[in-house]
Amino acid sequence: MPTMEPGHERGTRARVARLILEHGPVAAAALGERLGLTPAAVRRHLDALLADGMIEPRTVRPRGQRGRGRPAKLFAITDAGRSAFEHAYDDLAGSALRFLAERMGEQAVADFAREQVSSLLERLEPAMRAVPADQRVQVLAQALSAEGYAASASKAKSGGDQLCQHHCPVAHAAAEFPQLCEAETEAFAQLLGTPVQRLATIAHGDGVCTTHVSPQSLSDSAHRDKSKETGR
Repeated sequence: MPTMEPGHERGTRARVARLILEHGPVAAAALGERLGLTPAAVRRHLDALLADGMIEPRTVRPRGQRGRGRPAKLFAITDAGRSAFEHAYDDLAGSALRFLAERMGEQAVADFAREQVSSLLERLEPAMRAVPADQRVQVLAQALSAEGYAASASKAKSGGDQLCQHHCPVAHAAAEFPQLCEAETEAFAQLLGTPVQRLATIAHGDGVCTTHVSPQSLSDSAHRDKSKETGR
């Protein structure tokens, strides 16, 4: 008969899982530092999450070490772990989209996907116009997090910004109907006022939905060139 755990133990374990979802793959030491837990406490929670199939271990060799050094052990969320975070209605969404596609065609699915993100556009466009261009990606990440996408924004090494969504409530439906991801990507470009490119998606088996946001200067330059051409 399983032993009942105290509520604070379950709560801490949920925080560990959420942190891995939002920032994983992540090392045990980093989890302990962020949550203020001892190495023994972190290991206890990780062992329980591993046993439940919520997370999985990954080994990564440190950069710059070829065949030397001990590989780092990181922990990443599994599909089962993501399912614990508000995936309950994903199957229903997939069934509804299949019904729509069968009755009205694939274009109806695309129209539905755009309609779904239109509310996001309506809510955020005024806020985007009110903030400087270099702050828009961060504002969008905060808005997506409020919607349950556990989003973050950072500067991309290649220039521009990188928008990451660590959770997707409709990942399984999006795997079958990429129109959902396409409509979302179009909405991001419209909100940010600059080209964006989807580099990875949870729907296609990646750990995180990653979108590269082009530097605003490139968008401004393109607009100037277009204006010159039309003014000739």
